[in-house]
Amino acid sequence: MLTKQAYLTCLKFFWNGILLSCILLPAGFIGTVFATDNFNSRWRLHGFIAQGLIDVDHSNYVNDDGASSARLTEIGINASYQLSRDFRLTGQAVYLNGGNRYHEGARLDYLLLDWSAYSTENTLVNLYFGRFKNNHWLYSNIRDVPQARPSIILPQSVYFDGFRDIAEGGEGLSVKVNYSDDSRGDFDFNFSTGTSDISKAQTQIILSDFASGRIKHDHDVQASLYWRPLYSSWRFGLALLDSDFTYHNGDNDAFLDADIVLQRAFLNALYQGEFWELSTELLQDRFVFDDFYFPGFHQDNKGQGMFLQARYKAGNRLTFLGRYETFYINKDDKNGSKLERASQGAIPAYFGYQNSFTLGVSYDLLANVRLEFEHHWFEGTARLTPVVLPDARANSREHWNLWALQLMYWF
Repeated sequence: MLTKQAYLTCLKFFWNGILLSCILLPAGFIGTVFATDNFNSRWRLHGFIAQGLIDVDHSNYVNDDGASSARLTEIGINASYQLSRDFRLTGQAVYLNGGNRYHEGARLDYLLLDWSAYSTENTLVNLYFGRFKNNHWLYSNIRDVPQARPSIILPQSVYFDGFRDIAEGGEGLSVKVNYSDDSRGDFDFNFSTGTSDISKAQTQIILSDFASGRIKHDHDVQASLYWRPLYSSWRFGLALLDSDFTYHNGDNDAFLDADIVLQRAFLNALYQGEFWELSTELLQDRFVFDDFYFPGFHQDNKGQGMFLQARYKAGNRLTFLGRYETFYINKDDKNGSKLERASQGAIPAYFGYQNSFTLGVSYDLLANVRLEFEHHWFEGTARLTPVVLPDARANSREHWNLWALQLMYWF
């Protein structure tokens, strides 16, 4: 028998679905019109709506009370306009409600001018000006579109939800170079430099509610190189990131002004066959804090993460997923014992790592309607927010579980 809380959650889920469908079904019709030559071949309009249920035991990953929640909502509209043969305007706005994963509300994922600067039979060079997308990591350029992602929740070892808005892209310049060679295969090179605005709400999600100031993103440079051998189903990639932040403390703040450095290196591989898709990504990052807790404070940790993922397409509609991942905040403290000693027991050792195993299934009810379900088994809590001052009271278990169900529609 359903409890009152579960009943209300299910009722909210169905009500959200009905309400959002009333908004996006007409938009889908408009998008179809925009995408045809009958209206204007320069315009393209697309969108999506995804509403789900999520339940987490013994963790504040979504909420603090552990109840089933309908806070698994994603709505997005993206459009592009072809100004000329070489110039295009494109952008996407979204509304997200993911509970404690990131702050609720609308945001602009990207808005840019795309310039096709150079084109030959073998080479294509594009420059992007404005708020560009992150094209560097294996799934970074599709993490904002639910039907394009391999799962409802991406592997947190690499695609940490707490940094979602920062990692989505930046305001500045991005360059993409595609080169095809008849003997060596296809090469993609990406370079970007820019910064992201970090709201006060996002600052508190990362640091804690005790932070009354703001994090400022001062500098960010990323580069990546991908190679697909000739006639191969495999694709291999390398990506590098160097980013600087400063924290400006506020009134009655628990933290001081601080300098923060984040450096990351990625290696990844992707296999796409007729029925199987295999992927893996390895991450090493360096997180440096200066001052912050007290004058002269210095912390320099090198973390590591990775995931192995397999998807099997059992026909045109049904897809199964399996994934294993692991993450360590400090590669020299993989069991978290040093973290617990340094905090004098206030932060349990299991906040130093997070391992998980995931099983999922998705079914396409229609060509543009999908139902997706997945279950996660976790060990450790290193990828929960807030990051800097973990909430040990709300996350009192080393082992915890999560399941999520999401219905998505796109046009």
